[in-house]
Amino acid sequence: MNTRNVSLPRRGLLLGLAAGASLGLTGCGFELRKAPVFAFKSLSVSGNSAMINQIRRELRATGTVTVMSAEDASKADVVLEILGEDRNRIVISTNSAGLVRELQLQLKVRFKLRTPGGKDLLPPTDVSQTRDLSFNETNALAKEGEADLLFRDMQSDIAQQLMRRLAALKEM
Repeated sequence: MNTRNVSLPRRGLLLGLAAGASLGLTGCGFELRKAPVFAFKSLSVSGNSAMINQIRRELRATGTVTVMSAEDASKADVVLEILGEDRNRIVISTNSAGLVRELQLQLKVRFKLRTPGGKDLLPPTDVSQTRDLSFNETNALAKEGEADLLFRDMQSDIAQQLMRRLAALKEM
């Protein structure tokens, strides 16, 4: 029996399935996420926390917005004010001896967007993230490092959410 003839129909079937799948994805509107398009060209952010620095990096990465210092806020199209950042650790569960077994890490950022003249474009808005962390007192140092890593991950997620909210603003 000739194996060459057997594999040809199989290859054609696989090619047909691949072509059908690619047509199905294009027909459903699937598209990779693009860089956000903002209604402004320059933005001022004041402060120097890790969260604010992450927001600045995200804005610069888009390549379409000039990030200005707080001193130049009057020259910027919009001013982003970080009204507050809260990092919390909440005990979720304990064992029979009263030792912590599970924590919930929370990061909440409150911000607003306004023009240099004072017109509110986005009212004070909260964005928050939570993560659960199992805890073991024998590995306390490792769990502390894991908590720091989770806080950085939440910080990155919040910065990306903030970018999407800023991009949703269509007119000033």
